[in-house]
Amino acid sequence: MLIVGRTSACAQALIPLLRERYDVLTAGRSGCDVELDLCSNDVQIPGGIDCVVNMAAAFGGKELPDTLQAMNVNVLGLMKLCHASSRANAKHLVHISSIFSDLANDSPFSGAYALSKRHSEDVARFCGRELRLPVAVLKPSQIYGVGESFRKHQPFLYTMMDKAERNEDIDIFGSNDPLRNFIHTDDVAKILSAVIAMRIEGIYRCVNPDNVRYSQIAAAAITAFESKSKVRFLRDKPDIPDNGFSCDDTLFRMIDYLPRISTEQGMQMEAAHRRPAS
Repeated sequence: MLIVGRTSACAQALIPLLRERYDVLTAGRSGCDVELDLCSNDVQIPGGIDCVVNMAAAFGGKELPDTLQAMNVNVLGLMKLCHASSRANAKHLVHISSIFSDLANDSPFSGAYALSKRHSEDVARFCGRELRLPVAVLKPSQIYGVGESFRKHQPFLYTMMDKAERNEDIDIFGSNDPLRNFIHTDDVAKILSAVIAMRIEGIYRCVNPDNVRYSQIAAAAITAFESKSKVRFLRDKPDIPDNGFSCDDTLFRMIDYLPRISTEQGMQMEAAHRRPAS
């Protein structure tokens, strides 16, 4: 088993789970078992790898260098990895895309990352067919978990918890109570483990069955931290748009597993992590 993108927060949850059943190697630019740079012209992986899991990603930005980086890593890098996996006679490749690939082009949340992930799915489908490489693509919604490593990509979620922990009021801009879809990394890790074990192929949504409102997230944080915080809507500020996603449970039925960690449980897990050891 080869995990590409060891430093991702999700990989940190997946690797210990996989090591209970498989010999796991990690690959990346530094601090890994195998040195691998998806932007290199020469991407190679060791022979004898049964399954390759690609968790590497570049998140893009508004500037051209950031957009090019997202395309180089998420699209061209995946194509190189598929060819390297085929040469190494890998039996299965699992690619982590994003539910943001389904966003409409005019969505305020669509950008270089969403575009590159959409193209990466085309690359996975194309390479799987041309190379006769069994490929699975998972499209998770916004991933969160326990600890600081998730803050970078979910800053507002962790700011809510910070404020609840400090008994500060939680402000939501505008009159709209924005809709979001979060999935806990522990659920993603278990879904991935099942996909690998069953050698599933195809492209699948991987989102929480329940969308949540900002006010629900805030209330869950307040309860988890036993906080005196209040939730306030700043109605003189611009509204924050919704970004929820419908759940297609096709994959969940195939693996007989449904995401189980609710927002309330996720907040409680983070609160327990932050409490000093007694």
